Order: sequence, then C-alpha cells, then structure tokens
Amino acid sequence: MPSKISLLSNALGECYKTSNELLFYCPFCKHHKKKLSVNLTTNNYKCWTCDIRGTNVRRLIKTRLSHSQLYEWDKLNNVVDLTEIDTELFEDKPKVVKEIVELPKEFISLANPNLPITTKFAYKYLQDRGIVKQDIVLWKIGVCSSGEYQGRVIVPSFDTNGNCDYFVARSYGNSFPKYMNPKVSKDIVFNELFIDWNKDIVLVEGVFDAMKAENAIPLLGSTLNEKTTLFNKIIHYDPVVYIALDPDAEAKSNDIINKLTHYDIQVYKVDVSGFEDVGTMTKNQFFQRKENAKLITDDWLLENQIMAI
Repeated sequence: MPSKISLLSNALGECYKTSNELLFYCPFCKHHKKKLSVNLTTNNYKCWTCDIRGTNVRRLIKTRLSHSQLYEWDKLNNVVDLTEIDTELFEDKPKVVKEIVELPKEFISLANPNLPITTKFAYKYLQDRGIVKQDIVLWKIGVCSSGEYQGRVIVPSFDTNGNCDYFVARSYGNSFPKYMNPKVSKDIVFNELFIDWNKDIVLVEGVFDAMKAENAIPLLGSTLNEKTTLFNKIIHYDPVVYIALDPDAEAKSNDIINKLTHYDIQVYKVDVSGFEDVGTMTKNQFFQRKENAKLITDDWLLENQIMAI
C-alpha cells in the first residue's frame, strides 16, 4: 500500500521533509522554491508565496491523482463521507483592519530648521549614539518635551499607505522605563513604507540598530514568530536575510535562522561580537561586518543541532 508521502509526491512532485511538514513546489504560483507547506498532522496546507491555503489536503490533491490513488489516500485517512465542497480556495478572506496610531500631540519633529531650546538634550542624545541629521530626516525622528512622553525621543513607524502604525519612545535622560511605547499591537513591519523587498534585508533588535544598517527591520525584541506579519512577508517576498542580533541573543538568533531556512530563505549571520549591539557600531563598521557575514549552510545547521543536544 502506498504511503501518504508517496501519494502526495505523485500529486505534487518531489518534496523536502522536516518533522511533520512537507515542502513542495506550489502548483498555483509555480514559485522556483518549495514554498507549499503540507502538514500531515493537522491536515493543513499553505503556500508562503501566493498564500493559497486550506484545512483539508484532499482538496489540494484530488484532481492530481487517479481514482485508484485517491481511493488509497481515503483509506489511509479513514475517509467515509467524500461530499466535501471545494470552496475554500475561492472564498474571500476577511480583511484585517489596520490600526492607525496617533503620534503624541506634543511631538516635535527634530528635522525642523528652528527647534526650541528644550530639544537640545534630545538632539545631543542622538548625536552621542551616532545618529546624524540625515538619519533624523529619514526616520522622521521627533521628541516630546512635555506630556505623557516627556523627555523621550520618538521614532515613528509607517505602513505601506504612509499611516503611522507604531512608534518607539525612548528616554534620553533618566526617565523610567527606558521605553514607553503605545499600547497597540507590535505585529507590524516597522517602517515598511521604506523597505525594499527586492533587496537584502537586515533583521536587528531595535530601531537604533536599524539606523546603522541599510534596509533594516527592527524586531522590537529578539524573537520572530512564524505567525507574525513580518515572518509571512519574508516568506512571501523571499529576500536574502541578514541576522544581526545582539551578542547575548545567540540562541534566539539561531532559532530565527532555523525557522527561515526551513522555508528555504537564504540567510547570513552577521558577527556582532565585540560590540554591545549594532547600534554601538558606526555604519562603516556594520558594513564591513555585513560584507563578511557567514552564509548559513546545511553543515552549519547540522553542527548547531548537534551542539544543542
């Protein structure tokens, strides 16, 4: 009797197997990499490029197998009632309503030519971090000298429509806590308005790290979940990814690398050792480290899996 994997291979072609998931070339978008994920445990499938998805693998393969092969599939899956209607591929998905965030009413853009005296400490704080005027203009950095976010530098994020969807408020003095961000979802691609998905992208932890690297996206932390918008965008656009997290986040860096390479994303790991984080580097220093970044290979992945045992 044929196995589920052999029947799937007959329907979809050669696959790459990892745990309970199988990766195939997608018959819908015909992407040049194996982006169609089939989970034999949950019976779900999804293409990470064209986003075709479903909760019954039989719907995906029934027109690609002979009657006898489909009968074998049904026996393996204990199928009795075969009257399901193939509507999921065509139904409209509910639209996600994006949250628009208002910047604090006290926000003052540091790109303004005539700034009040109250902004000088914020400006010096940025200079001390190696942030220059060009960065301030590019990142639309501002400051609040009063109000709820008093004493904080504000770095806004803009979605692809130019709407503010988040902002980082970092204290430039002794205010606690250091960061006091808005109480909205962080499931965004920070400053996606300015991201070019056709170029290499760099994943870093914070916004000040991102300012030292070109086409960089801050994770607003040190983890990347497979269910997040950012992860799905990376799988969809398939850019080359450079991982440049803080030196103390080695395990988390490796976790992200394993997740991305699982979906056939080409990944490089940037050596940040000797620095507290990317934000403490100069742009030239980061450029040199990026030029010498290590390509993640199967041998590297195997070595790290062995070390983790």
